[in-house]
Amino acid sequence: MARLDGKIIAVTGPRKAEELSRMIGKFGGTAVIRPAQGTVFLDDSQIEQQLRALIDQPADWLILTTGVGTEALLQTAEKLGLAEPFRAALGRMKLAARGYKTVNALRMVGLVPEVRDEDGTTAGLMRALDGYDLQDCRVALQLYGDPAPKITGELLQRGAVCEELLPYRHIAPADEVIGLLLQEIVRGQVDAVTLTSTVQVRYVMGCAERLGMLDAVREAFAGRVLAVAIGKVTAEAMREEGVARVLFPEEERMGSMLVAMSKYYNDAGGQLLAAN
Repeated sequence: MARLDGKIIAVTGPRKAEELSRMIGKFGGTAVIRPAQGTVFLDDSQIEQQLRALIDQPADWLILTTGVGTEALLQTAEKLGLAEPFRAALGRMKLAARGYKTVNALRMVGLVPEVRDEDGTTAGLMRALDGYDLQDCRVALQLYGDPAPKITGELLQRGAVCEELLPYRHIAPADEVIGLLLQEIVRGQVDAVTLTSTVQVRYVMGCAERLGMLDAVREAFAGRVLAVAIGKVTAEAMREEGVARVLFPEEERMGSMLVAMSKYYNDAGGQLLAAN
């Protein structure tokens, strides 16, 4: 069995950090926990206003990018006593969904998206929308809590009038916490960095830019330090931040991520697995 003996792996996700660290230990590696996501909370105040607005005037399109965010919209509507009118509004909008979890969340309320991605990525979802005219269409874009200027900008370029729905809000971790991780990356004190969400990617690379370390961090990820993403979406976010070499498994699971990483380190050819 492939192993991680002698490897120091930085764990950036606060959620299930202990579990992932134990798994790394079982593979023979050493985990160091470097939280890079901060606090996540459900923001009822703004989303209530947006839900009521969508019920009163459904958008032409509702683009749903995460299963947990889709579930949060449905649960918030139910808590506010708006479940039925919101589901009726969903039935009046064209739905586009990214990822199987989002599709499953819609299926639970009897809805099937008109458009969905083929590969689990935002880029794949945008390609699936290529055949649709979005000029002057009102588009509601559900995000997990991390603004997505790239997809918003692309929708605007296609002529859409875009509104972001952010059912969750993130409070960023302190810069000094991520600063320690960045120093370890630049100095080669860790062999790999695991990233399990796009939020972690934005905070790590955003902090690197603020501290004037962005080029050095990119150089480290191109050389000694391996960037490891839990799936395609997180890997895509790293590439958007200028990190070309990103390892990720085909199946978006922590165990699969560790298996891919251990195979990478034990492969004589040193080829990335499922990285393209």
